[in-house]
Amino acid sequence: MNIKTFNLPTALTITRILIIPVFIVEAPANPQIGAFLFLIASLTDFLDGYLARKFKQITKLGIILDPIADKLLVITALIILVDIVRVPAWVATVIILREFIITTLRFYALSRGIVIPAESAGKAKTVLQMIAILFLLIAEEVYGVDLYEIGLILIYIALFLAVYSAIQYLFHFWRHIK
Repeated sequence: MNIKTFNLPTALTITRILIIPVFIVEAPANPQIGAFLFLIASLTDFLDGYLARKFKQITKLGIILDPIADKLLVITALIILVDIVRVPAWVATVIILREFIITTLRFYALSRGIVIPAESAGKAKTVLQMIAILFLLIAEEVYGVDLYEIGLILIYIALFLAVYSAIQYLFHFWRHIK
């Protein structure tokens, strides 16, 4: 683990957090601009992790800030999508509750020195969720492809993976905490 607290991956994570208030202001009235901001924030999510691993710049601050930034971005986007009537409230609620529960358990495990890595279902959920949110914000037909319909399908698949990966995580959590 890198002792230096502030580095490029951490700066990208902080940039993602700083994009969120602008996203909150812009996305409800201008979902297309919201989609662009969400895309930029999502790219920082990919880049910060990639750069931290590649250049061995993983820090304690990054380990804590990165998942918080991710959850804030996704939760904000889901609330906005409910507000502009593009996602059913119950779907957003289930995904948001899952994020709160798993993040709380993850921090509890981390406080006990236990790191429980994300499973492939959780990673797939994250990718599908990001693409779904992007498509649901754009919500237009592009070259004859209805991005809203695809976004809805993807958000339901992400919902299934969210529940499945939460169950998986709970089993791993209890096994490691005992």
